[in-house]
Amino acid sequence: MLPAEVVELMKELGVFPVVLGTSDREGNIHLAFITWIHPMSDRVLRFALSSNAKSSKNVQETGRVSIILFAPGKALSCYGSAKVVLDRIEEVKFPVSVFEMEIEKVEDNLFPGATITGIIPFAHTGNLEKVSELDMLVIEAMKKA
Repeated sequence: MLPAEVVELMKELGVFPVVLGTSDREGNIHLAFITWIHPMSDRVLRFALSSNAKSSKNVQETGRVSIILFAPGKALSCYGSAKVVLDRIEEVKFPVSVFEMEIEKVEDNLFPGATITGIIPFAHTGNLEKVSELDMLVIEAMKKA
């Protein structure tokens, strides 16, 4: 299960950068950097992806996912299964699907003598007003799905 302080941080920030790992039927691994993720509990995460993305197709094929997240003092790998909970967010102009991950195992990958001082730093570029509006639409849809 995820530590309570990580769950609260993810909720507080709204968009939270993580690395999503998926695999296809042949076992080929695909990694993607995503920010549309929301904790429903300490054992359930929802995330949204472009419906046409390789990660989206892999989740639909195999249902196996892993998420690596970084938070102050934490480097956590979460493993589990995921399924589609919303085929398409209607309010978004391009196809975005919502998935729900059931966390089966969490590993602390922070090695001795090291610490993480924050989350992965990132910034939106381009039209910040439109990006913020899109983020809000997707996050609200993930919460409701």
